[in-house]
Amino acid sequence: MLKFTLPPKAAENVEFIAKRLKEAVEGEGSRETVTVEWNGRPLHVGVIDMPLRDLYYNPATHRIRAQLGHDQVLAESLRTDPWLDESQEYLHRLLISKPTNPDEPDPEFADLASSLNSVGQQEPGLITHEGILVNGNTRVAALRRLKKSSIRVGVLPLSFTWEDINTVELSLQLRPDERRDYSYINRLIAMEEQELMGRSAIDIARDFHVQLKTFKQERWILGVIREMIERSRTKDGAELSLTDFEGHKENFKELHRNYIKYEATSQELAEQVKENRIAAIMLDFAKTKTRLIDREFLNNYLAKTLPSELDRMIPAAPARIAIPGLSVSVAPPSDFVMKARSITDHILQAKATESARHVSTDSREAARRTVISARKGMRRALDSAERDDRLKRVQQTTAERLDDASAAIDQSVNDLAQALASNSLDKAGFDSALLRVRGSLVKLARQAHRGILEPGAGMEWLIKASED
Repeated sequence: MLKFTLPPKAAENVEFIAKRLKEAVEGEGSRETVTVEWNGRPLHVGVIDMPLRDLYYNPATHRIRAQLGHDQVLAESLRTDPWLDESQEYLHRLLISKPTNPDEPDPEFADLASSLNSVGQQEPGLITHEGILVNGNTRVAALRRLKKSSIRVGVLPLSFTWEDINTVELSLQLRPDERRDYSYINRLIAMEEQELMGRSAIDIARDFHVQLKTFKQERWILGVIREMIERSRTKDGAELSLTDFEGHKENFKELHRNYIKYEATSQELAEQVKENRIAAIMLDFAKTKTRLIDREFLNNYLAKTLPSELDRMIPAAPARIAIPGLSVSVAPPSDFVMKARSITDHILQAKATESARHVSTDSREAARRTVISARKGMRRALDSAERDDRLKRVQQTTAERLDDASAAIDQSVNDLAQALASNSLDKAGFDSALLRVRGSLVKLARQAHRGILEPGAGMEWLIKASED
């Protein structure tokens, strides 16, 4: 759970907000409130008009939790003091940017700003007595861009802790009618945080409106992502961030389903295929491509197309791996798993170095060349796998169509018997249909004769029947 000191204007805001709330209670007319869920029951809090200049972006918001590490220098400043102007400006930048690439503006933010400009603020935001935004961070960013001076906000009780604030923020975000969802990785982080707080998986799944099996899948995916970040770390201190894994939601879901399928047969096979798929995902291949990666992909395709720097010698594995604290050891991973992991590690580290701002230009350029080379090799391997898969599907389709034709002929036998029994057979039509069948068989025989060098018994019959 992220916790921070109070902002510098906290005392002034507490006093100002208390006065505004008192004025709202004592004023004429109905008092505006906003309802939030708190400990399973509704909590009605007063709404006031708050100057934008006195509000602070929430450094713990789940909206941009995954993106906080995008710029390591500014991220460190944010951790040290989130209330500095440069820290708040960094949060502002992340709020208005694409979750998948914080260096680019987010079209959804532009739509929000346009809506606020045309129809105004429809729902109040939510703040603490100290002026920290709990809900409405992005709206404040949009209103500031529109040069507005204030925003309507509900005010949480003064006694609320950071844990309370995070819980309320999540409850608001997880409402089914919420206009703008968290990004995929931020949603995974929110699930993880709830579990670390000691909540049961069933309760978390219900709150996030997903099945229990989906919750378990999401937790597995985030675990894999964190492992990949750890493995991407280089000697120069470069490493991938959570943002680098945004935009791959469906790819990761299929990765999990594929892993479970192979794990039922072999843990090592599941690990090998997982590593190859992660390498392809990090090289930005779509799900339609990565699903071609199966148990034979590394040996039959990728090993033949890898650039030399990726296909380097794998360090020799120890005979056995000792388990710390126990007097037992286990067998090391197979050569295939170690090779797959080595390829993935090299790609992860190259991707990390390519985008690192603090490493030298030469290092980034070398990493970029490695990524380009790896992508070319992966594309060639996937193209080869796709051609073989397409050929396999064509072969299966041909046999399936012949099976359908065989079933149709079997049905014709029954129809013929009934027509003969009732003396209702159209002999001319039947004869014409037989000639069409013969013509089709002749064409099939000619095509098969050209492409199949070693005919089986069925082919020999077909060729003989067409010659007769």
